[in-house]
Order: sequence, then C-alpha cells, then structure tokens
Amino acid sequence: MTDRLETFLPPPGLRSRHAQSLLSSSPIRRRLVRRRSESLRAVEEAWELNGGDDIRLEGFHSAQRDGRERGLVVLLHGWEGSVNSNYILSNGARLFDAGFNVFRLNFRDHGETHHLNSGIFHSCRLDEVVLALRDLQARIGERPWCLAGYSLGGNFALRVALQAGRAGLRLQQVFSVCPVIDPARAMLAMEQGIRFYERYFEHKWSRSLRIKQACFPDLYGDEDWHRIRGLRARTHYLATRYAGFADEIAYFDGYSIAGDRLAPLKVPATILTSADDPVVPVDDFARLPEIPWLEVLVTKYGGHCGFLKNWKLESLAEDLLLERMLRATGEAEAAGRSLAS
Repeated sequence: MTDRLETFLPPPGLRSRHAQSLLSSSPIRRRLVRRRSESLRAVEEAWELNGGDDIRLEGFHSAQRDGRERGLVVLLHGWEGSVNSNYILSNGARLFDAGFNVFRLNFRDHGETHHLNSGIFHSCRLDEVVLALRDLQARIGERPWCLAGYSLGGNFALRVALQAGRAGLRLQQVFSVCPVIDPARAMLAMEQGIRFYERYFEHKWSRSLRIKQACFPDLYGDEDWHRIRGLRARTHYLATRYAGFADEIAYFDGYSIAGDRLAPLKVPATILTSADDPVVPVDDFARLPEIPWLEVLVTKYGGHCGFLKNWKLESLAEDLLLERMLRATGEAEAAGRSLAS
C-alpha cells in the first residue's frame, strides 16, 4: 500500500531537498543530537557479533536498567555512516527514552571497525549481517525484535526481512527510510544531479579505503584505489577485483530490491521516502509489489533521509519509527500519543 503524507509540511526554509539532506547530517544537528542521546550513550556496551567464517561485526547495546523494556530495536546506518551518525543516534535516543533497548550495528569497515576483518566491505555481504543478527538474537534470549535502517541500511533491513524465516530470525517489524531500491538508478541519479553527493561519498569512501590499507598493508599496501575518480569507476574496480563480479552492473544487481524482489516478504515493513530525494529516485517505489506486508509512505519534502519538520531539526522519520515500533509491540495507545506529540 502506498500513501502520500501530504500533511508533512516543513517551514519554508526547510523545503529544499538539499537543505533537508545536508542539515540532517550537519555538525549543527550533531550538537543537538549529542545532547539528546546522552542517556543512550551513557549505558552503551560494545558487543562483537559472529558473522560466520571468523567474521566479526561490532555494535553497541543500550539496555534499560529497570528491567521494564518494551523490546529491542536494531538500527542499521547507511553507506559510510556508522553507529554514531546523526540519524542513528537521534533515533536510538528517541527509542531508548521511550523504553526500548537499542542495538546500533556497524557494517564491516564502518565506524572504527576496519581492523576486524581482512576482506573489504561491499553491499552484497548480506549473509554476515544475517548471521550477526542471529547471534544477537541468541544473546538477548530469542525474543522477538524490530529492525530499522536508513538508505543502504534500509536496503539491508528489507533484505534481512526477506531471509528472516529461513534464518530463524524472530523479526516483528521493519522500518526503512529512503532505502536504495535499484542501485544502478541511484548511481545514475547522483551522476546526473549536482556533483556534491557523488563527491561527498567519494571523499568518505577514500578515507575508509586509506584506513583499510593501513590496517592490512600486506593485502592492500600497493593499492591506489582512492585515486580512482568517480563512484562508478571505483565501484567497477573494487567489484571486479575484490568482490568477484563481472562489472559494476552485476554488482548493483546483487543487492537490488527492485521489481518483484520484495514479493516474498512475510514481515510487516514500512518504507518512508520523499518525492524530492536527490539520491534514490521516487519512481523506484511505484514499481514495488502491492503486497499486504509492505507499507510505502511518500512525502513531498524530506530530501535524502532528512524529513526535518522544524528548526529544532527534529525528524518526522523518528516520529513514525517510534510509532511503528510501539504498534509492533502491541501498544497502540502509546503509538497514538507518540504521533500526536
């Protein structure tokens, strides 16, 4: 089911797709988010999870101290983000303050985890994420839990949901913000739009690759991959050299969820996206299958993973995520109050 949220109307200065996208991850918002997330970070514990085949993924667990938690929500960041990205900390704080336990998972080579695994991250490494989440589930006592992700993390969340039954994951609800649907079209959108977004990701990726090189000089010491200009050219090089794909198109197809790929979904899932997203084309969502498990919400404004609703830089995405998590845990009355506030 697709629903257009026409009621979401940010103030005039926040209606630009670029203002929404850039302010959301800006240092200005970071100062606000750090204050809001103090309680979440004060109790966080670093956990290493088993991703199979000696793969280790790191995450941070923030548990309620009074034993009256509403459940667990796992948060997945976007490409070249981390557990400390603004949107992860802000959502984590909102959920934690509402009584949820929160686990923020770093993908391989994200955050400060480049040293944990010799192989390089790529977006088709789904199995290790599924196995790490199964390890997490076992450690929390096999209770039902919820999953949310942003951008590439939203793509991962939906792919995890597709495997949940087969993998034995007791997944109750998925919430996905601006997920990458068709990676090839997302790449094209960045190439055809203003160059900022491609340059932004290129810069962050270069930093990550340099760190990986320093951690494993015997494997990557001779590489000058960070000098390859353009995301497409660099993706082609790494996908063919280190991920076993014929070209970047085959790699993009490997983690695409376009067309009918979400048709087998059996976990309730909500997607939130915006019509003005400069990275993920909104047309991709119109092509998703009409299935009872999938809810697609589209706003006119919001940019890429922004949805900033006021000059306090608070986000509609956080409101909806909390509301869906409360519904999933059977607290409809509390869910209604969360949206009203």
